[in-house]
Amino acid sequence: MIESNILSDFPTFGLSDYISTMKFGKVPENELDTVDFSLPPEPAGNIKVLGGVRKQVAVRIGCPQWGVPGWVGKIYPPKAKEKDFLANYVQHYNCIELNATHYKIYDPTAIGKWAEKANGRDFLFCPKMFQGVTHLGSLAGKEGMIREFMQGIKAFGPHLGPLFIQLSDSFGPNRKEELFAFLKVLPKEVTFFLEVRHPDWFAQEAIRKEFFNTLYLNKIGAVITDTAGRRDCAHMYLTIPKAFVRFVANSLHRTDYSRLDHWIERIKNWVESGLQELYFFVHMPDELYSPELIVYLTDKLNAVCGLQLSKPVFIDQASPKTGSQITFFD
Repeated sequence: MIESNILSDFPTFGLSDYISTMKFGKVPENELDTVDFSLPPEPAGNIKVLGGVRKQVAVRIGCPQWGVPGWVGKIYPPKAKEKDFLANYVQHYNCIELNATHYKIYDPTAIGKWAEKANGRDFLFCPKMFQGVTHLGSLAGKEGMIREFMQGIKAFGPHLGPLFIQLSDSFGPNRKEELFAFLKVLPKEVTFFLEVRHPDWFAQEAIRKEFFNTLYLNKIGAVITDTAGRRDCAHMYLTIPKAFVRFVANSLHRTDYSRLDHWIERIKNWVESGLQELYFFVHMPDELYSPELIVYLTDKLNAVCGLQLSKPVFIDQASPKTGSQITFFD
């Protein structure tokens, strides 16, 4: 089995001591109030992709990890053990951005054990493509590695969601032909979303249009990453009638709530225009306060979009800190 030498000895995912927080686009807390968090105007092509008529929409909201010790006694039972964290996570969320698969190719047996924790629930795992494919060397000639990766994650069965491909920060448009050829050889039986980070993908209109048009032609979604220091990555382009959003929050800073308010309005517009699926993942420096922010997001989406989404349930019902209480985290 092909695997990286990183994390290869870890038997499970969710251990807080090896999951790195999302530092991409991070700015100091004292600068957050100076950031223009407004979302870009709706790209003209989105209405064509969505169809213009509301359809039944599946909305999934989750986090990038289940192994958060701070959730014990908060949304996990007071005496929950690490081995039980996933079984507890699936009771509060309906998806997860699975970053563990970026560091190692897991065999079907390991994947199957995770999938079993979600049996009987409407829950999806959204695996991140193995770094040996995306970050080490050329994208060319990786068909064998992709097949082995796919063989493992297919063990998720009905719990397999879309796959998330992230390219390195240094992967720019000067390698576009390599990327476009790679996209054509990806398996067609699953949905892929792609995240690019190099600023040159967004800086020039011609390159930007060619990139998103290529995704559209290959039926691959575009990851939208909303983080304070890289507003260009919150591009708002939809290349398939599904959205994959990585929302990087700041531990219940007041801007987290106003930013979500903008997102709720945009999601409402997408839903009314025909969005079929939404995957919305909340990232935080330590994930401790993600449940509070997700409760806020879920309540607002239910009210504005007429949905009936479930939300994290706190052991102490007085625990969620939203709205007027955000001043504690200024």
